[in-house]
Amino acid sequence: MPTAPARAHVICGGFPPGQPAGHDHDYARLRLLELLEEQEIKASTANDFVDVERWLPISRLLITYVAGPYPGPEQDRAIRSWINAGGKWLGLHGTTGGRAVRIDGEDRRRAMVRLEHHETLGGFFLNHPPVRRFQVKVHSSNDRLTDGLPETFETIDEPYMVESSDPNARVLLTAELGPDNSPRGFGFQYESDTALLPDGKTRVMGYTRDVGEGGVTYIALGHCHTPSTNSQPFVDASVDPEGKTPPFLRTTWETAAYTTLLRNSMVWGMGG
Repeated sequence: MPTAPARAHVICGGFPPGQPAGHDHDYARLRLLELLEEQEIKASTANDFVDVERWLPISRLLITYVAGPYPGPEQDRAIRSWINAGGKWLGLHGTTGGRAVRIDGEDRRRAMVRLEHHETLGGFFLNHPPVRRFQVKVHSSNDRLTDGLPETFETIDEPYMVESSDPNARVLLTAELGPDNSPRGFGFQYESDTALLPDGKTRVMGYTRDVGEGGVTYIALGHCHTPSTNSQPFVDASVDPEGKTPPFLRTTWETAAYTTLLRNSMVWGMGG
């Protein structure tokens, strides 16, 4: 791939098109564009992957913060070819999700479907228990992705259960969240908890992996919502003793460590 300009393509959006799907995509998009502007990185934006092939050839970095949209087979092939040739994909939060299907005999519960883009990402979202407060452990990275971060930091976020499928991926963040403690009927259904590490308590919250001449960095953290975009029926007692969902939730985005991690990821995406 010829050296692309110092550009990023940012995809932020929910599904169906125009719907928040439980997240404040406008806030996430604005924060990402602000951080890119700080580093004088030009950017294009979209709400889904429909025209991603148009923007990849003129971009070094693809940033995605989505709740529902995912690349189809042809779009995934284009992304994978672009990464193999040197492109970088920074996937945030719901990027490891995608399509969910109804469960036979269940009125409302669904299960996530493994698709092509999960192989490209090297990660697959299973579920998340209610929003809770937890500590994130930072692991050193030869990619300098965690430079300037503290050894640990606290946040309030969705405790993602993400299966990391690449044995060669380098772990950036973990959290001791333990087994899934979701109330009965909460969230998505899955056959087995392939995201819980062998110690029975640790989950990967972020990793990076090489793919051809390029690479993928995924960070599970980053939930944010407003009163009009919230879909959390309740939260863990560590957030509110009565389980009341905060009307605004941007804790992770307001954490200095997360901002530093995003800045580092943008430098990584530019080849720094």
